[in-house]
Amino acid sequence: EAIRSTLYLAPELHQALGLKSAQSRRSMSDIVNEALRQALREDEEDLAAARSRGRERALSYEEFLSKLKADGTL
Repeated sequence: EAIRSTLYLAPELHQALGLKSAQSRRSMSDIVNEALRQALREDEEDLAAARSRGRERALSYEEFLSKLKADGTL
């Protein structure tokens, strides 16, 4: 069951959301819910990646710069 909530959107975002809603024939709520789900999924993926890399040795700034120079990035 959906819960009613009040959100304050910047006027240009509200206008873009309204246009997308009309163009896609989907409700504004459906579009916002989908966007929130996607953002939260991405956050969870980022957190999982960070957890999996938690045991890696941290590089100092100097070491990182040396690595970038060695691989030709800098």
